Amino acid sequence: MKENVIQIKSYDFAVEVVKLYRLLIEEKKEFVLSKQLLRSGTSIGANIEEAIGGQSKKDFLAKLTIAYKEARETHYWIRLLRDTNYLTFEESKLYLEKTEEILKIIGSIQRTIRNS
Repeated sequence: MKENVIQIKSYDFAVEVVKLYRLLIEEKKEFVLSKQLLRSGTSIGANIEEAIGGQSKKDFLAKLTIAYKEARETHYWIRLLRDTNYLTFEESKLYLEKTEEILKIIGSIQRTIRNS
């Protein structure tokens, strides 16, 4: 089976988000923003998985679009956690870069599908 880059990257990112969530609730005692981050950050990969199992091109694109929106939301929560000092600039930098990479890959897949 061919390696699916976005499937792997979104899953690995979800694992990192879960670990970050644990850190935020255990060490920073932050429960609201971190829960939002957990939901959107793990939803990216879940929607990628649903897209892969899509019944049609339209279904695939719809799930991929949801994954894109969840990645945008995740980017927002990471910035908010950074700007409210729950994450340092350095801590947030890696998560933001990974989110941006996922957004670029999903965006590229969306354009390819729409143009085919």
